[in-house]
Amino acid sequence: MKVLIVDDHAVVRAGLRQIILEANESFVVEEAADAAAAWEKLRAGTWDLVLLDVAMPGRNGIEFLKQVKAEWKRLPVLVLSMYPEDQYALRALRAGASGYMTKETAPDELLVAIRRVGRGGRYVSEQLADLLFARFDESDLPHRDLSDREFEVLRLIASGLTATEIAETLALSVKTISTYRTRILEKMHMHSNAELTHYAVKNGLV
Repeated sequence: MKVLIVDDHAVVRAGLRQIILEANESFVVEEAADAAAAWEKLRAGTWDLVLLDVAMPGRNGIEFLKQVKAEWKRLPVLVLSMYPEDQYALRALRAGASGYMTKETAPDELLVAIRRVGRGGRYVSEQLADLLFARFDESDLPHRDLSDREFEVLRLIASGLTATEIAETLALSVKTISTYRTRILEKMHMHSNAELTHYAVKNGLV
């Protein structure tokens, strides 16, 4: 099984590589630090699985996932993120991911997920399965209408970051972040960062 790890942290990539290769199975593992590098590797070869992070500078994991699925519809993508399942899992699955796991997942469970997803199956934890059922009744919440990038900006605003800090985190301009903020306020019918923060905290988005 040929696996591409896409994560902007070298230590994380090295750790995942070690976990996979120590399984003593016929895995081939390569790495990419961002979406651009990953795209080049995907176009240059044939892959069985992409192990993808969500938070990356520039194009984030969800945006990249959509691009990958548009080009290679049958290529399995397993999202492995630092974010809890209740924040990004649903968006990842809707974008085409075959599974979603947090980086706190035990190595044995990660290997089970890699094998299952790599063979064309799907993998969700028991906690995520429960969450999927629970969220059927929450489709009317206003943040559901946000794009993936808008949702990311909302979380960062609610975390207390300034527009400049958010721009640096996402490798975007301050003007672009301001535009996203305006759209978020309009879609959610709110008027200030304080309102956004209160909403995000109340609904467990940060």
